[in-house]
Amino acid sequence: MEKRYTSKDFVMLGLLLGLGLLLILLMYQVDRQWSRMAEMQRTLQEQGDDLRRIRGAVQGLDARLRAGVVAPGAGEGPADADAVPEAFARAFEASQQPDFATGDWLVRAFPTGLSTLTPLVSSDAYASEVQSYVLESLLVRDPDTLEWQGLLARDWAFSDDGLTITFQLRQGLEFSDGEPLTADDVVFTYEFIMNDDIAAPRARAFLEKLEKVEALGEHEVAFTFSEPYFNSLSLAGGMQVMPRHFYEPYLDEPRRFNESRGLLLGSGPYRLSDPKGWTPDAGMVELQRNPRYWGPVDPPFNRLLWRVIENDSARLTTFRNQDIDLYTARPREYRQLLEDERLQARTQHFEFMSPTGGYTYIGWNQRRNDEPTRFADRRVRLAMTHLTDMERVIDEIMLGYAEVAISPFNPRSPQHDSSLEPHEFSVDKARALLEEAGFEDRNGDGILQGPDGKRFEFDMVFFQDNEDTRRMVLFLRDLYARAGILMRPRPTEWSVMLDLLNRKDFDAITLGWTSGVEIDVYQMFHSSQTVSGGDNFISYENPELDALIEKARATVDEEERMAIWHQVQRVLHEDQPYTFLMRRQTLAFVDDRLANLKRTRLGLNLGTVPLEIYVPIEQQRHAR
Repeated sequence: MEKRYTSKDFVMLGLLLGLGLLLILLMYQVDRQWSRMAEMQRTLQEQGDDLRRIRGAVQGLDARLRAGVVAPGAGEGPADADAVPEAFARAFEASQQPDFATGDWLVRAFPTGLSTLTPLVSSDAYASEVQSYVLESLLVRDPDTLEWQGLLARDWAFSDDGLTITFQLRQGLEFSDGEPLTADDVVFTYEFIMNDDIAAPRARAFLEKLEKVEALGEHEVAFTFSEPYFNSLSLAGGMQVMPRHFYEPYLDEPRRFNESRGLLLGSGPYRLSDPKGWTPDAGMVELQRNPRYWGPVDPPFNRLLWRVIENDSARLTTFRNQDIDLYTARPREYRQLLEDERLQARTQHFEFMSPTGGYTYIGWNQRRNDEPTRFADRRVRLAMTHLTDMERVIDEIMLGYAEVAISPFNPRSPQHDSSLEPHEFSVDKARALLEEAGFEDRNGDGILQGPDGKRFEFDMVFFQDNEDTRRMVLFLRDLYARAGILMRPRPTEWSVMLDLLNRKDFDAITLGWTSGVEIDVYQMFHSSQTVSGGDNFISYENPELDALIEKARATVDEEERMAIWHQVQRVLHEDQPYTFLMRRQTLAFVDDRLANLKRTRLGLNLGTVPLEIYVPIEQQRHAR
């Protein structure tokens, strides 16, 4: 006999569901309470450590006073006798503005999730952006004059032969956990990077000319190069210092470090709340103000926050809702948003060609599965460049907010040879080169076949959430098809793209490189960097180029070096290991609550560290 549900049964079911929901909510609340308690415990532990250090310092000073070793008042200040070091001058000037205030959050968005924040292991610009607020280097560039200024270092000098640079560190430096930063940490950073068990082939490529780094005292460290290197000051002074006490244990288990996701601790103005606790599934990155920051100017924001918002439209909506402070627009959006009166009333907009903005390219993989590909033939690569109509891409997709890239070197830099012109779009030239390389339509189906009889078809990997890149790839697919080449667009998640690069498991890929004042192309194009995890992931090898790069790197005289870089550029222009696509303008809208925004020679000062932007008190939105 069947049993029917009665109203009593439904009431009981409702009660059970309600109890289940309450239990879930209770578990969530308990989890939050545990998290808060853990954070409070960390804070109390840090305060206890600080008190012990202060007590020890006071006792030590008292003993020295009684022994007559020092006179009363003779101790140094927390950051040397310099009231405001040059590196902090711009931030200090901002702090003297009548409406200056500390507090609030600076909130931005990443267009893709990060796979790791661990230094050296990470390889993308997004992780590097976060690290720049946590890790510090000995020197920084003034964003207007481009001159080097001391950050962790208060002074430096070259030896007579130019091979050794000796840095004097500031007094009172410490990491965000309160441990002192000394010359020993600088030496450790170098040795850690150069350890072959650490997955840092990119960083090792830059440091290969360094013979040794040695501590000459607690606050003095010397970098000695094996031979002259034009960028030696930048290399030594720009190395981000890692704390020995935090990272050294991973030398016993390098795999743990290499596979880690959030091991990030430094001496910078901001820190992770838990230097070991960040994971990609957090969906964001949050840094908090470093309460122990040694610098003479306090960091202006309480929090730095990056939300992961992969969809362009969602990012724009979030910006309109004032939930993020910066929106970098695509060209068509930018034109439309300039006519949006409500948005214009509360934002500032900027359009400029950043000298450090870099360039986009198509990388042609020349070796796959230990076998040469069709792109190992220079004629094929050059043909692909002739088939890539960048003038139309810039006019129709970028609406003129870009320029054709000729090489890795910025056309406004003395590295660039002004006599070089972009390769013209020419189907006839491309077909002639392909025919010379043995590609022709042998069966009349309109598709080229190679000398091996296989059709000329390949995959083009690109980041799936960039709409402009998607439109460009589809446009190029049609252009290539007219020449008898089948290109299959392959939209891909960012983390998957990085994995494909590391394994060199692709036919062609379109990406971008950031740039600098003077760039060293060793890591991208020298044949030694075809190693697994290296940045020559297209397996390009040219002994002539290797020799020129090595010669340029060893030439200290700027005029002579620029002449060699011009030769490097001509080889790259002829060889086309990449099809160099374009340099894009930055098209940015910024919430006008951010004060002291300025254009510099390095771009917008929004991300300049030490921070020199702030939010006046009456415009602050975030309390904690």
